[in-house]
Amino acid sequence: MDNERIEELYYEEGKKEEAFRLIVSTYKESLYWHIRRILISHDDTDDVLQNTFIKVWKGLDEFRRNSKLSTWIYRIAVNESLNFLSEKRRKVYGNTQSLNVILEDTLESDEYFDGKKLEIVLQKAILKLSERQRLVFNMKYFEEMKYEDIADILGVAVGTLKATYHNAVDKIEKYVKINYDII
Repeated sequence: MDNERIEELYYEEGKKEEAFRLIVSTYKESLYWHIRRILISHDDTDDVLQNTFIKVWKGLDEFRRNSKLSTWIYRIAVNESLNFLSEKRRKVYGNTQSLNVILEDTLESDEYFDGKKLEIVLQKAILKLSERQRLVFNMKYFEEMKYEDIADILGVAVGTLKATYHNAVDKIEKYVKINYDII
């Protein structure tokens, strides 16, 4: 298992850089897609992914083993993504635009997104969710994370997450039923 190897390397004298390289190679793809589902934009995702790994590198010395390495890294990615969105909204739009409107515009103009009609409707439905619902839905549905891991990442009770996920699924299903035939 890579996580065990990472921890072994990290605590071995002079192996911190090797441990970090293993962290990057282990998590870069899954973190990219995790962040991309939050930010929508490929370019923004690359920036936030880089910032996430910088924070991981700087924070390795403070990492306590009371949580899994993966949930700690995902928590950093979520926080970096949400901070990025808040800052972007403040700088570009002066908080006058709804974040969902901004993300939907990004989805439609993203040259890297070539989704089919149903996928576009699904992504728009996801963007209609609250920030927390969107995070929980993406982690559970796309990344197939366990509720316990999502709870560790977001700092929310498992029961709350289950309710949040099911409410999100209901909203998405209703949106898709109404809008799939329109596009």
